[in-house]
Amino acid sequence: MRKKAIIISIKGKKLTNQEKILLSKEKPWGIILFKRNIKSLNQIQFLINNIKKLTKDKNFPIIIDEEGSTVSRLKDIINHNFSANYFGSLYLIDKKLCVQIYKEYLNSLCKKLKMIGINFNTIPVLDIIRKKTSKVIGKRSFSNNKKIVKRLGQITVELCHKNKIISVIKHLPGHGCAISDSHHTTPKVNLSHNKLNNIDFFPFKSNSAKLAMTAHILYKKIDSENVATISKKIIKKIIRKKIGFKGILMSDDISMRALKFDLVTNAKKSLDAGCNLALYCAGNIKDSLKLIKSVPYIDKFTSKKTSEIYKILR
Repeated sequence: MRKKAIIISIKGKKLTNQEKILLSKEKPWGIILFKRNIKSLNQIQFLINNIKKLTKDKNFPIIIDEEGSTVSRLKDIINHNFSANYFGSLYLIDKKLCVQIYKEYLNSLCKKLKMIGINFNTIPVLDIIRKKTSKVIGKRSFSNNKKIVKRLGQITVELCHKNKIISVIKHLPGHGCAISDSHHTTPKVNLSHNKLNNIDFFPFKSNSAKLAMTAHILYKKIDSENVATISKKIIKKIIRKKIGFKGILMSDDISMRALKFDLVTNAKKSLDAGCNLALYCAGNIKDSLKLIKSVPYIDKFTSKKTSEIYKILR
């Protein structure tokens, strides 16, 4: 499978001529959509159909962050104002009822995504809520209880796949311990490897996800120089070995301020460190073209895993 190791984004609600050329002539691995790309049901369906025609790929990855509540790109089309934390809190009251309601909710959400034409959703958030940390995760997390996060996270992945929606677990190896927001600055975590392993890494272990997203966090006791996204040590020793993630690893957005280099360097450093795909979310066509020319084609591992994903989507 010959695709470039990058997920791109677009600027508006319809494709520009340059974006059409990029999608038809170049080979991005996938595309991620945001609120800026969505106006109405008919409009987004038309846009997605156009993207799939241009790429000549009916399973072309159309990705979205549709967590519900505070992170909902489709809130003008889909009304699902439930946070992950709502279900985590319900789980504490009645496990059986929670699982039943959560599965019904996921089935409904996946059905709506498929109707729109979206086939990838960046859920579940497997970060654990911690005290005195950044509010960027907050209610996006199921719980401060690692076992609840793990259980509901696994249900999310399994049910999404059953509904032919590919889930993306995030943010490896754990964002809940960060005291600042990686969109704006580089979070620095001073916790020991043992404390991180016991709590933050726990929900990600033994998860059947095919895709995962990294965290732009500096775990100072593991790698004092590089955030996880560009850290060979964290990707190889923690994400791949300790956590045991065996799927495709994508970076978080390389245009976030937690990364200190230019976009091309951010992309190359993330891929060199062990990410399989670089994610670019700002939607600037000049930068998209520059990036897609700069990154390599996906390797054999990513190609094989992509084929496995496409089998789920059939």
